[in-house]
Amino acid sequence: MATFISVPLKKSSEVDLVKPLSKYITVSYPAGEEQAEYVRAVDELNKLRKNALGRPLDKHDSSLEILLRYYDQLCALEPKFPFSENQICLTFTWKDAFDKGSLFGGSVKLSLASLGYEKTCVLFNCAALASQIAAEQNMDNDECLKTAAKYYQLASGAFSHIKDTVLSALSREPTMDICPETVGTLSLIMLAQAQEVFFLKATSDRMKDAVIAKLANQAADFYGDAFKQCQYKDNLPKYFYFQEVLPVLAAKHCIMQANAELHQSALAKQKKHFGEEIARLQHALELVKTVASRYDEYVSVKDLMDKINRALTAAKKDNDFIYHDRVPEVKDLEQIGKAALVKATAITPPLSQKFTDLFEKMVPMAVQQSMSVYGQRKNETVNRLVGTMREATNLCNGVLASLNLPAALEDLSGDSIPQSIADKAKSIVEKGGLQSIEQLIKDLPELLTRNREILDESLKMLDDEESTDNELRGKFNQRWNRTPSGDLYKPLRTEGTNFRNVLDKAVQADQVVRDRYNAHCDMIALLCKPPNELSAAIPSANPTKTLQGSEIVNVLRSQLAQLEEIKKERETLEGEIKAVTFDMSVTFLTALAQDGAINEEQLSLAQLDKLYGSYNERVQASLRSQEELLGQVQVSHQEFSSLKQSNTEANQREEVLKKLASAHDSYVEISNNLREGTKFYNDLTEILLKFQNKCSDIVFARKTERDELLKELQQSIAREPSAPSFSVPAYQSTPAAPVAGPTPAPRTVFQPQQPQQQPKAQPPSRPPPPNIAPQAASATPTSAPPVGPPTNNPPPMAPISQAQGPPYPTYQGYPGFYQVPMGYNPYPYNMPNMAFMPFQGAPGQGGYPGAPPAGQPYPGYPQQPPQQQQQQPYYPQQ
Repeated sequence: MATFISVPLKKSSEVDLVKPLSKYITVSYPAGEEQAEYVRAVDELNKLRKNALGRPLDKHDSSLEILLRYYDQLCALEPKFPFSENQICLTFTWKDAFDKGSLFGGSVKLSLASLGYEKTCVLFNCAALASQIAAEQNMDNDECLKTAAKYYQLASGAFSHIKDTVLSALSREPTMDICPETVGTLSLIMLAQAQEVFFLKATSDRMKDAVIAKLANQAADFYGDAFKQCQYKDNLPKYFYFQEVLPVLAAKHCIMQANAELHQSALAKQKKHFGEEIARLQHALELVKTVASRYDEYVSVKDLMDKINRALTAAKKDNDFIYHDRVPEVKDLEQIGKAALVKATAITPPLSQKFTDLFEKMVPMAVQQSMSVYGQRKNETVNRLVGTMREATNLCNGVLASLNLPAALEDLSGDSIPQSIADKAKSIVEKGGLQSIEQLIKDLPELLTRNREILDESLKMLDDEESTDNELRGKFNQRWNRTPSGDLYKPLRTEGTNFRNVLDKAVQADQVVRDRYNAHCDMIALLCKPPNELSAAIPSANPTKTLQGSEIVNVLRSQLAQLEEIKKERETLEGEIKAVTFDMSVTFLTALAQDGAINEEQLSLAQLDKLYGSYNERVQASLRSQEELLGQVQVSHQEFSSLKQSNTEANQREEVLKKLASAHDSYVEISNNLREGTKFYNDLTEILLKFQNKCSDIVFARKTERDELLKELQQSIAREPSAPSFSVPAYQSTPAAPVAGPTPAPRTVFQPQQPQQQPKAQPPSRPPPPNIAPQAASATPTSAPPVGPPTNNPPPMAPISQAQGPPYPTYQGYPGFYQVPMGYNPYPYNMPNMAFMPFQGAPGQGGYPGAPPAGQPYPGYPQQPPQQQQQQPYYPQQ
């Protein structure tokens, strides 16, 4: 039986997981034990990858367990980190498992910044290693058979999973080993081998022939499907791997079909259908002979052929002598049933039995995103409630300041500082006075400039990389097949535009605060002066002591006290609103586990309404109470003003007191605005630094990817021919007429250039045999050799059609023996540094007749045509 088919592993390049993941963790999570735990988990993940992919793996269960653990960890990791080209950019490089590469070009490989690509390649290696472990099992052992069947089904399921998910996981065309048609074929092969293992198990357990026949027929069907899919795909047969696999698949298809016929013939024998038995055995024998004749190099079927031959011989003998049953045609036989006991294992992580998520406490990205949006919704709700209360308080202060309350009630003497003004002046001095505001105003431009510089530098990095990418794209055209930087940077540019708009709005808000400060700075400065200077700056007026005991004054004071109480309640309410907390991660995790998705808007709005609904009602009640009290205060103030003695001094004093009260309120508001602005710029600096790091990371990853792609392009260019094909001249492409005799040894193609010398005279051609009449054997030999070399050599002549030597005589008593005289060498000119040795006649041998004079041909010898004089000599010349 043939050895089982296994799949080679893919090879990966080393990737540093620690730096980008740790950087993301330190940026996204606050410093503490949780962050340190996640950083340690990243180190463990990096070690796990090196252990799974950075070393040769043994064909053992422990090695497969490591691969499965790494795959499970990738699946658990994917929803918890934002792996993408414009966030956490990790570039994974994998080589084609079937492409052996070339001397100059190297193996085919693909680099992608995609965790889905990494998962696909790791799962491919899981399937390949499972097939190798299964192929190494001892098929004579029951436990090994079970192990092989389990791993073949796992490999089939893994390849099938890759077929269904590879195109959605990758943004580019995959390499040939993981393309859908390839892994689909491999999945069928693994399933066929799993079915064959079940057939072997049934055979070893001596199950019924009917069952074994169905198992074998199903295996033959699987092998046939795999063979067809492998044969008819355009790209697969070009790989050496599939060139080796094709004959094995064809052989196993025939072998499994022959086994099915063999066991079905035994079933026919039990039913006493002896003709059917013989027909099936004959068909099985034909199938096995086909395998032996075509695929004997890959599969040995000697044992199976002997078994079928024995059964066929016995069946024919019994039928010829006893039963005489008619042997039907193969086409008339009933089809053998099929029984598929194998199924591709569904790939549902975790696949490893020992898997423990290194980032178990980290919530998935979907929950993180939902938490982020929930946080924004919560901040909006809090800001809306707090802003509403602050606007109401400012409105109240403005109305009271316009009515000069409560200073008008305290200034009945007309010449002293009202207590409320004195308290406000003291409050401003305690808060730092003008100096604190001026320092805050001075710091804002510096903070703004720093933020602008960070933003401009970040966008400049994107611009420079995009410019380089466009330049290379214009240079290489279609070969520059990576994602354009302009498309990749769209989210980052949108984010950068939003930051710039925020900065522009902040500048406008800063100007509003600065204008308000300029409008009230004089009165604020007056409040910062000592009490005696402040009292002197306030105009005096006639006393209005008659109003001190009036009922309207008491009513106004009561109403103002109620307004102060409302303000204090708002401060308490604001603190309570800001202190509300709720962990929505549990709610989002529950929704994700139950529904597979999170309806963030519905869940967030419901929870926020539950948390802040009562606070919203209290804020609205406070607004209604204030509105009612302000209306009462205005009515009471009109009555109070009608009782007061009105004069110019009193009006001036009241106007100054109003401005002082308004200046205090403006000071408080300006201080709060400036502190909020400072905090805003500092917070924005941290956000912009994160944005800058994100831009820096993606630009660095793009540069790495660019260098890899340039290297691949250089290799592909090196593999291409340096010039287009051209037609060779006829005199170079048409070889000369072959000359009989041995092929001369080739000379060195490239020889060092020698100084030009005068061409040496070529030696003469060997003379043809002379035409001499035969003589008696007792006389001199029939063809007398020449006595010696000619004294005058003739000019070079073209060689004859065949190299011939002189017709040496046959001596009596030694037929067929030709004695070459000592020292004779017919080609002395080819021997360097050897002097020409003239022919010495041997005793008993006559010499050639004298050579003709120089320049004259031999008499009676036909001359060569003139054009043959151009022909090159047969033996190469120096």
